[in-house]
Amino acid sequence: IEIRDNGPGIPAGKLPFIFDRFYRIDAERTKDVVSTGLGLAITRELVEAHGGRISVSSVLNAGSCFTIELPLVETLGGMSHEENFDH
Repeated sequence: IEIRDNGPGIPAGKLPFIFDRFYRIDAERTKDVVSTGLGLAITRELVEAHGGRISVSSVLNAGSCFTIELPLVETLGGMSHEENFDH
């Protein structure tokens, strides 16, 4: 899954921290937006809980691209999800 934008981009020096809890790139840039700095941290935890990974690439003044990779999981014995679910 790729999510792209054409926003201001993220400075290279800040990329390693954007998935940290409570990290905000620039308080001035988001002053009109209510932000806790938790969204990307929660996203990373959810992706990793499913055995996946999330990454980001960014170009200043051109935008960012977030990539989520999740493993494919086969159903047991060709059964559908509903048949697999233990009620």
